Amino acid sequence: MSLQVEKLEKNTAKLTIEVSAEELEKAIEVAYQKNKKGINVPGFRKGKVPRQMIEKMYGKEIFYEDAANELIPTAYEKAFDECEEEIVSSPKIEVTQIESGKPFIFTAEVALKPEVKLGKYKGVKIDKVEVEVTDEEVNAEIENEREKSARNINVTDRAVKDGDMTIIDFEGFVDGVAFEGGKGESYPLTIGSGAFIPGFEEQLVGVELDKEVEVNVTFPEEYQAEELKGKAAVFKCTVKEIKEKELPEVDDEFASEVSEFETLAEYKEDVKKNLAQKKENEAKAAKEDAVIEAIINDSDMEIPEAMLLTQQRQSVDDFAQRMQMQGLSMDQYFQFTGSNYEMLLEQVKPQTEKRIKSRLVLEAIVAKEKIEVSEEEYAKETDRMAEMYQMEAEKVREMLGEKEKEQVMKDLAIQKAVEFVVENAKEK
Repeated sequence: MSLQVEKLEKNTAKLTIEVSAEELEKAIEVAYQKNKKGINVPGFRKGKVPRQMIEKMYGKEIFYEDAANELIPTAYEKAFDECEEEIVSSPKIEVTQIESGKPFIFTAEVALKPEVKLGKYKGVKIDKVEVEVTDEEVNAEIENEREKSARNINVTDRAVKDGDMTIIDFEGFVDGVAFEGGKGESYPLTIGSGAFIPGFEEQLVGVELDKEVEVNVTFPEEYQAEELKGKAAVFKCTVKEIKEKELPEVDDEFASEVSEFETLAEYKEDVKKNLAQKKENEAKAAKEDAVIEAIINDSDMEIPEAMLLTQQRQSVDDFAQRMQMQGLSMDQYFQFTGSNYEMLLEQVKPQTEKRIKSRLVLEAIVAKEKIEVSEEEYAKETDRMAEMYQMEAEKVREMLGEKEKEQVMKDLAIQKAVEFVVENAKEK
């Protein structure tokens, strides 16, 4: 494999990757072996047609696409490792030459890590954050705990009320025809949560158990599914279960059940102490954010669009995984919220761009201040990881390869850079 790197404008580059004709021939043979059972040629048994016969009938190009798909991932990975530039995006691949007996050539357009021109990062001025815990905040925290301790009581003698937790079956129809993604069975829905299309949940208030009801809604004009935009829909719904919360009294008994304390007074004092610690941590995080934002605003960098888009997609993919863990597919999420993939990408864009810029300026500070991480600091971090995952520290260190160790060391250096700029900041 050979690699040529051509730098383009706006922190992008084109990698031209060449794979030998011999490797291409092997990949074509792999594609033939993979596909031959599905190709019929008169006079030959299925799966026994010689490759030359297939290529003669259908053209040599018949196996090129599969061969390219076989070669590109491995070749690109080698080029990524070999490239001296730091690649920070997914590649945009284009095949420029694929012909039996000749080298296979393709290009990969990528974003490169942008250069950062640091502004002022020492002595940054930020507003001072005061930490104070009020009685109202203590009471609100206790009310939250009271909500957590509530019992969910099955209701059978009344209809649905706002705030009830329900289990419903539903199926949606447009113009009398069921549409894809509009059906659910035994779906948990808290009335008033706003989880479904506007107007849906409100129409379930007053519905009795096991009685089918029609819920009429209109899909938003900006809805992601073209065939549903602005359409009136009817959902046939059946409420299978109704549950309501029964809240405990706030007294000494409640305090002893939710804490290690015997009296409500002691419990309140502990809640106040924990809130103060939480606010201290939040103030610390706010201070870090303010310092880093000030440094970003005084620095100069050009973020490649491909770098930003790659990180946006990763954020949306992470969100999709969290949704799946809650039993909701992205198609269902889009149906219920009236959003789509592109809208989610745009939604995460500002925070993603801020995260990229934060990392870049902190990496620049690490380099400028020559911040290093010792083996002792690495060992301490892996000890912390071992405790978090309930594993032996030595086992964690064995599981981390050189690349993983390098990433942990970089992350630790970034955290030291954060501590450095915060220590050197000045409160107004």
